[in-house]
Amino acid sequence: MKRIFTKFSVLTFLCFLFNYTAFAQNITVKGTVTDGGDKTTIPAVSVQVKGTTTGAQTDVNGNYVISAPANATLVFTYVGYTTQEIAINNRTTVNVVLTSASNQLDQVVVVGYGTQRKIDVTGAVTSIKGEDISKQASQNAVGALQGKVAGVAITNVGKPGASPTMTIRGTGTIYGNTKLLYVVDGVWYDDINFLNPADIANISILKDASSQSIYGIRAANGVVLVTTVRGKNGDPTINYNGSVGFQKVTNQVEMANATEYAIGVNEAAKIQNVPGQEIVFNNTDLGKGTDWYKQGLRNALVTNHQISVNGATEKSSYNFSLGYLNQDGIVKKNNYKRYTARLSNDYQIFKALKIGYNVTGTASDSKDVPDAIFRDFYSASPVVPVFKSPGVYGDPSDFKLGNGSAVNPQVTLDFFNQRTKIYRATGNIFAELKFAKHFTFKTSAGGDFSQEEKRAYIPKYEATLAQRSTNSKLSIDRIENRNWILENTLTYDNKWGEHNLTVLAGQTAQQIKSNTIKGSALDVPFSSEGDLYLDLGNDRLIENTGSLSRLASYFARVNYSFNNKYMLNASMRADGASQFYGSDPWGYFPSVGAGWVISNEEFMKNQKIFSNLKLRGSWGKVGNAGIPFNPTTLTVSQVAQLIAYYGNNIANTGASIRMIVPPSLFWERSAGTDIGLEMGFMDNKLNIEADYYSRKTEQAIFDIPVLGSLGTENSTLIGNQADFRNRGFELTASWSDQTESGLKYTISGNLGINNNKVLNVTSGNNAIYKGGSGLTSGELATRTIAGRPIGEFFGYQVQGIFQTAEEIQASAQTDARPGDFRYTDQNGDGVIDRKDKVVLGNPNPKFSYGLNTNFAYKNFDLTLDIQGVAGVEVYNGNLSARFGNENYTKKMYENRWTGPGTSNTYPSADLAGRRNTATNSFYVESGAYIRMRNIQLGYTLPRELTSKWKMQKLRFFANAQNAVNLFGYRGFSPEVGGTPTNAGVDINVYPLYATYNFGLNLTF
Repeated sequence: MKRIFTKFSVLTFLCFLFNYTAFAQNITVKGTVTDGGDKTTIPAVSVQVKGTTTGAQTDVNGNYVISAPANATLVFTYVGYTTQEIAINNRTTVNVVLTSASNQLDQVVVVGYGTQRKIDVTGAVTSIKGEDISKQASQNAVGALQGKVAGVAITNVGKPGASPTMTIRGTGTIYGNTKLLYVVDGVWYDDINFLNPADIANISILKDASSQSIYGIRAANGVVLVTTVRGKNGDPTINYNGSVGFQKVTNQVEMANATEYAIGVNEAAKIQNVPGQEIVFNNTDLGKGTDWYKQGLRNALVTNHQISVNGATEKSSYNFSLGYLNQDGIVKKNNYKRYTARLSNDYQIFKALKIGYNVTGTASDSKDVPDAIFRDFYSASPVVPVFKSPGVYGDPSDFKLGNGSAVNPQVTLDFFNQRTKIYRATGNIFAELKFAKHFTFKTSAGGDFSQEEKRAYIPKYEATLAQRSTNSKLSIDRIENRNWILENTLTYDNKWGEHNLTVLAGQTAQQIKSNTIKGSALDVPFSSEGDLYLDLGNDRLIENTGSLSRLASYFARVNYSFNNKYMLNASMRADGASQFYGSDPWGYFPSVGAGWVISNEEFMKNQKIFSNLKLRGSWGKVGNAGIPFNPTTLTVSQVAQLIAYYGNNIANTGASIRMIVPPSLFWERSAGTDIGLEMGFMDNKLNIEADYYSRKTEQAIFDIPVLGSLGTENSTLIGNQADFRNRGFELTASWSDQTESGLKYTISGNLGINNNKVLNVTSGNNAIYKGGSGLTSGELATRTIAGRPIGEFFGYQVQGIFQTAEEIQASAQTDARPGDFRYTDQNGDGVIDRKDKVVLGNPNPKFSYGLNTNFAYKNFDLTLDIQGVAGVEVYNGNLSARFGNENYTKKMYENRWTGPGTSNTYPSADLAGRRNTATNSFYVESGAYIRMRNIQLGYTLPRELTSKWKMQKLRFFANAQNAVNLFGYRGFSPEVGGTPTNAGVDINVYPLYATYNFGLNLTF
């Protein structure tokens, strides 16, 4: 017993001595961190004791205090500056000067499953800081990227709550999913609409196949990596970002007034010469009438607020944020509200083990408006009053108007009652274990769970002859998504001598599950409280559909660099997905990249031109698993008009095959090559980066038309049937400097050039797909064939306007009338038919560019961004989609043909007559534009004032987005999206609007 007590006493004494010694070695270190350029102090710099979780932050005056061992090393980190490690060496005061790292090769870049120094990156990767995103008035972070990255095209939808679409280096698929892969803190998503832009710390865009291939299964359209804000070392920091403003329609299309409309309609009726309908309006002096845009649109209020708490202790870090967005739509009654909450925590359990999690909750509530409301505003007759008497709507039938002008848009809005509510929870949990000095094992589990409910109610009403409902109807759609992903990675990271080696191996399991329930019922009584239930109605219908996809993946990557001169990167990923079948449902996606930092060679030491010169090249393969689910199921439909047989003297409906099932279906694969050159001049004040790329989509999936005699309803066959190619050039240049007077500025520009081409089609007839639906003629506006771009416009070439009957008789259009389009007889056979159709334009932009500037002088800062596209065409379907008596644009009315010699460009008022609505060159216009994308002026209160008020920072700003737009297109905006084979066709596009707001950033 005595021996045990003695051993215990000695052990206790040794532990006490060890703890006392360790404590005694800690000293208090203080100092100031300043900018190496303008010598100003820098707040919020992270100061950490190397190898531990102990840390602090500099205050508003750039000062810090930290307790650390006398022989420890302090690590100073701040976004935009080079990280510095300073040995304490028994000093109690350590002042540090940080130098800008904006153009340095040693800055860290986020890549797939990790980070790399910029010098080690061999692929095309562009990073955007969260602070650059937060300076935009965009409610979605993707929209804030427009014009900032070469080779990246972004189309803003405009509808509140809608996600912008992004395309990286051209269109690479037709039938498959065109969405990018967004990876947020390790979890895969189709969009990031659930994220508050203020919660984003960094966005990395992977543009080439080499950097994307580590995400093989979904990388064909591009990969965007999003890193959210996490806790920083130091005391709790409270930050508030808020703004309020309004949105206003810009470049509004001016329409004909009531008098002009009546004149035009009468002219059209006279030309048509229908007995009894030679004139519509006996009196054309009707004044200005109803301006339907003025009636239905408004200046829309938008408010945005976000508050966050951020900090860390010795063993943990945390970040918590709440966000609120309230955005009115530019259409009256339209409103979108979004609530976001995000929490992240990291815990250092012990030196080798770290665990953490992040979770985001989003709830949105939208009061919707009809999707076609802008088409109604455009086409509605101005002679129709909103109300012809109190409570009685104006009726187009009172004026004997029908077809395209039979709608009173106010009725459409007043009796449209639809709300969309979305609830979404996303996030992941991870554990990271370091062992054996060079190894790190990380395991994570993430999920994306959402429920969308759309409720639409149509009451029983009678407003106009054409707008009425004999029964009330309730429709409820509910979509549930239950997606999860599990990932495990093992990383070996070692540095010896001039060698750096990182080896990554990993495994992924993923499930994507969706369930949709659609229900409807008639005669449901209205409830002002919104208590609407299907059980209260009659003729109830319920439809339930769903989809399930499971994926398994294995991947590995090796990164090696020697002497900061030579870099090699190689990776391989194997993916298997349940929606593919055949002899081998697995896809294999290799990549390789190499880099050479020429400026670090001995023979470059004495040259004065380059401060940095790096050559890199890469090749890789990626895949697209985004095809419709269940393509292997043979489905049939019963259509009595197609097939019928008689049995027992009774007519029976037969079955028609909807779509031919292919014998096998494989991945869409995309193979890409990239060659890049990075150059720095004058101590990296000037940086230039140029890339040439070629990307080929192999075995693209399509539905190709087949003979109807095969017994198919849609007459299509799905299969791997074509190859595409996108080839282009990208250039980015930036200049950063500071004047003697203290003006700091950065000017950067980017240019992207892309050529899209269909290389071949295996069906043998070189025809793939025709698109561009919604036109009056019933013809399709686009086609996609071998040797041409995807979705190019195709139709008749307008030669002019027929002036006289004699001209018509001498032409190939003997059925035309004076004032009609005169088409070119391309083959000279004396007949205008499909053989005379030619290429009219390309909806795929050839050039995209952006100019981004930042200026800072004393307490003022100014951001100015310009963005545009060129070498692109748009099909103005708003002009051509006429069904009779729609309104005219002011430009069409003023320039129309009214007799011989009056116009050889614009047709007569009978625009809907005969072949005038056929797909032709008159409706194809330049889609080029240049836009003042963003202007923001800010002022930060001096630190002497804010420190007195116990604040770290108080900044006020004024912002204008899309305030100036220059283009020649005759519509609202040439920024027209759409599916690949329907892109650029403007039928019902949400008008472009400018956003003006004021706000403040406050930090405690």
